Amino acid sequence: MPRLPSHHVAELIARYGVRVLDAETPAEIAGEVERTDSDPEGVGIMTRKGRTLLVRLDGISLKAAPLLKQEMLALGADSAHAKGVADLSVQQTAVVLLGTPAQYTHLIPKLRRQPFQLRAVADALEAVLGNYTRAGPRLLEGLHRSLTLGNSTVVMGILNITPDSFSDGGLFDQPEVAIARGLEIEAEGARILDVGAESSRPGATPISVEQELERLRGVLPALHDRLKIPISVDTRKPEVARAALDLGADMVNDVTGLRDPEMRRVIARAGAPAIIVHMRGTPETMQNNLEYIDLRTEVYGTLARAVASAIEDGIAPEQLLTDPGLGFGKSTEQNLDLLHHVSEFRSLGCPVVVGASRKGFLGKALGGAPVEIRLEASIAAAVIAALGGVSVVRAHDVAPTVRALAVADAVRVGRFGDNHAGRDEELTGSSSSMTKGPT
Repeated sequence: MPRLPSHHVAELIARYGVRVLDAETPAEIAGEVERTDSDPEGVGIMTRKGRTLLVRLDGISLKAAPLLKQEMLALGADSAHAKGVADLSVQQTAVVLLGTPAQYTHLIPKLRRQPFQLRAVADALEAVLGNYTRAGPRLLEGLHRSLTLGNSTVVMGILNITPDSFSDGGLFDQPEVAIARGLEIEAEGARILDVGAESSRPGATPISVEQELERLRGVLPALHDRLKIPISVDTRKPEVARAALDLGADMVNDVTGLRDPEMRRVIARAGAPAIIVHMRGTPETMQNNLEYIDLRTEVYGTLARAVASAIEDGIAPEQLLTDPGLGFGKSTEQNLDLLHHVSEFRSLGCPVVVGASRKGFLGKALGGAPVEIRLEASIAAAVIAALGGVSVVRAHDVAPTVRALAVADAVRVGRFGDNHAGRDEELTGSSSSMTKGPT
């Protein structure tokens, strides 16, 4: 059939108002279907068919992969695996499933009847789909102050009481100045204050436990007495974490990702929340090896194992947050890739934290901009993170970031909250109990 003249095509598009809709989440799809004045019962049925979710699984056996594909094809969905599965040249494979929420709902009970560890795959798949689509408030119970994380992205204000931090070293290393800045950060709209007494910039010289504690002792008790928002202590030392929690901190932000078993024990005994950050090595060595076979798979896998270890050692799952560690052992391109795909980390079931503020990769993305002119880049990164469903953004420039996120959240509420909240769990066949509580 010959192609229609362009003017005729334009007339047809105008006549029928044909357009591709920007509707990604179940909530958005339901909204678009409802706008047709469709039957309410049919809205739920059609919404289940309206979105394809790609789910990756690693380490699937040679026998399980074809069964997975067979079950997906039977549902009108599909899956991809290594070509070596066909000629038996591989022992295991990564698999990417491509299905709608409705198809996954039917897939999971079918997999539970299959051999080759597919029952375990079904359990993990159900959990991840529930984690990824979960919406609604979640209480983070600090030791002294708690915070409800929900559909808005909150700002964690950064207070470095160090002489050598990369962007503000020496500005707040005197106790009275640091205390004043902490109060100012709260007044500017931060919902958490993150206090760091040892620099974690690339190549930073480590300090002793006593040096770090000396800096914190001059600041934490006063901030504890005067602030209403929770205080996080940014440390990788279990001894410092234990003392800081006693001095008034509510939670721990560990750039080494709770790698030290003693750090996990300290947090578990205290019952404090903790942020698990991805970082290879230490701040002194983290930029020495930037080679990843598969960046996002490796970062996600490391965080997943860290979450599992933390829970096994007694830390409550609802007290854990994860951070992909932008700037910690990654190149500019790798940091940008993680930021672009940050929503994937919601699959772990923990609120996601992102810290891009003033970091070097933003300067490089701007063609070599020095730290003092990275404000706009930092805000752009914070907004991208918020639109990806991130719960907490770390920021040096609190007030402008809070204002930018207010706009981002006004847009984002249609993607991760709005009047269809709760429909996501229904559509994936999953359920999750949302912990609610006052701020």
